[in-house]
Formats: sequence, structure tokens, C-alpha cells
Amino acid sequence: MAVDELHKELGKVGFDDVRPSHGFIFQKISHGGSTGKELAEHMGITKQAASLTIDYLEERGYVIRQPHPSDQRGKLVVLTQRGWDCIQATETIFTSIQQRWHEVLGEERSEALLTDMRKLVHSSMDAQAFLFRPVW
Repeated sequence: MAVDELHKELGKVGFDDVRPSHGFIFQKISHGGSTGKELAEHMGITKQAASLTIDYLEERGYVIRQPHPSDQRGKLVVLTQRGWDCIQATETIFTSIQQRWHEVLGEERSEALLTDMRKLVHSSMDAQAFLFRPVW
């Protein structure tokens, strides 16, 4: 529900070509970039699938491949300004959605719900599950 609303709103502000799975990539590379192999492992997909996804995002101006600083053969995938702008728009939209939830449920109940959801997520996680990745 919230993800559908997010992507509808992202489309209205010029980001109609991003998909929910792209957010996991943006989050991963927002901390200094990642290699295609690292993205494949993070997403739980093949290196070929990761490469196709990186191509898609690069063609649309969200990411670029740069020389890897410590591996002359490797490339590092990093966000462009358009990628950062998409993240900022996502944060703004999610804040708006959360504010609406606060208005509907009330501040106290809304915060309690978020706390309860965090507890449920953390109670079912092992160390590997703390990766912010899709569950295909």
C-alpha cells in the first residue's frame, strides 16, 4: 500500500521509471558505492541480472560506473545527482505518508504501531537478515 503510493507520487515528480527493487540498490550504494558483484549478492540475484539492472539505472541517469579505487579491473556503481534527488523525493513522500498515518491514528498510537512493527521485524531476523534487501 505505502510502496504503491510512493511510486505513484514519485512518478508525479519525474521518477516514473524507478521500481521498488531499485530502492534497495540505491540504499546499498548510498554508502560509498558498490561493485556489481556486491549488488548481486545484496539483492540475491545473479551477476548478470545485477548488470542488467545497473545498465537500466545508468541509462536513465540514476547511477554511473566509476573506476574502482583499489581494483584496476573493477567498477564501482555510485549514485548520480538524479539518484540522490530520487532518494530525497522518496524521503519526502514517505514522511508525508507517515504524517497522514499520524493524523489518522493519532501520534501516540501511530508511534506505538511503528515500534511494534520494528519489534516484529527484529524478532524474526538473524544476522544476515539485517541486510536491507528484498525478499523475493
